[in-house]
Amino acid sequence: MSTLEAHVDPVPALLAMTYRALGDQFHDRLRQIGLEPLRPAHGYVFRFLKERRATTVDIGAHLGVTKQAAAKIVAELDEWGYVLREPHPTDRRAQYVALTTKGRDYLKLADNLWADLEGEMAEAIGAATLDTVKQGLTAYLRHVHGDDQPGLRPVW
Repeated sequence: MSTLEAHVDPVPALLAMTYRALGDQFHDRLRQIGLEPLRPAHGYVFRFLKERRATTVDIGAHLGVTKQAAAKIVAELDEWGYVLREPHPTDRRAQYVALTTKGRDYLKLADNLWADLEGEMAEAIGAATLDTVKQGLTAYLRHVHGDDQPGLRPVW
């Protein structure tokens, strides 16, 4: 009997460990592809910018980090060509940050990698079980947040 089978952790711990295992596999695959040393914080910025331009202050608020930390993340993504900075139309001190074509291509790659990992999870636990888990988690989020879902945000 494995350590996991000997003691069943509470659901929050299992969710956290599963999230970590999936994230580790995802980043291992990014390294195998040879992409820049992207971290989870970068991924949250990609998702946040998918449908919008935003200032560094907006990005920091979304990530729950300081403007300085957000600026460092934006600078890295800019250096690697994933985002571009453009002047803010009304605030001369601010800049808008937007995804480049490379950034949008990365999101497509990430979506494919996540789909592969989800497929592997379905193989491990069964497609029907995975569907049940997804339905249950969706129902719980609806219970907590109603139809106004907060979206994907980091858990630091």
